[in-house]
Amino acid sequence: MSDKWQIDESEISSRLFLGTAAYPSPEILRKSIKAAQPGLITVSLRRENVAGKGQAFWNIIKDFNIPVLPNTAGCYGVDEAVTTAQMAREIFETNRIKLEVIGDDYTLQPDIYGLLEAAQKLIKLGFEVYPYMTDDLVLAQKLVDLGCNILMPWGAPIGSGRGLNNIYALKQLRERFPDKILVIDAGLGAPSHASAAMEMGYDAVLLNTAVAKAGDPAIMAGAFAQAVKAGRDAYLSGIIAKQDRATPSTPLIDKPLWHQEKI
Repeated sequence: MSDKWQIDESEISSRLFLGTAAYPSPEILRKSIKAAQPGLITVSLRRENVAGKGQAFWNIIKDFNIPVLPNTAGCYGVDEAVTTAQMAREIFETNRIKLEVIGDDYTLQPDIYGLLEAAQKLIKLGFEVYPYMTDDLVLAQKLVDLGCNILMPWGAPIGSGRGLNNIYALKQLRERFPDKILVIDAGLGAPSHASAAMEMGYDAVLLNTAVAKAGDPAIMAGAFAQAVKAGRDAYLSGIIAKQDRATPSTPLIDKPLWHQEKI
């Protein structure tokens, strides 16, 4: 089942987006990207510079020729996030930016007020903003009103591995914004979480820790790739509605005589 799709200026065939932080080694990162074959690779300008990975890291990313989604991970203020986004645009020559403005050290929950302000400024500067956000419906509407065509609600706090904490809210977002690209970002821990998100009709999932911190990241990356495809295929195929009563899957015609009711 071919499922190529358009996201801003790129046509991609995978609905798995993969982060590049916290892998045990550059070689394991390379193997994981190869196994996942992601549609987008996310990179943090701030974190990779601090880690000192330098040119070797960038060479790994460039070798795959996969579209890059820079992010503003680690930014706690509007000005910091906007400046980081501008630097990323110069380096990666793309207007797309995953916008993170963190408001809480413990949960890494986005600062919704800072997120809105930063998004507005970046959109005016010509960026295609991918906002990392909570699953708040009102926040989503405000971001759409500003001009965001892509929304990235969390499944759970970053790196928690808890999966989809608020199914009801996530379904509400999907139903309310049927024409927007929605990507589950953060908190996924198992391939089944990714499959569940895709079965709900989400356009893609973005993950990092679930692969980078796995016992075998490359194998886990491949497992997530399969789960994303399975969930998407199931959604496109039409999942049966839940019912409160049983429905026989085997017809009663030609039932053995000794099982038929006496007349």
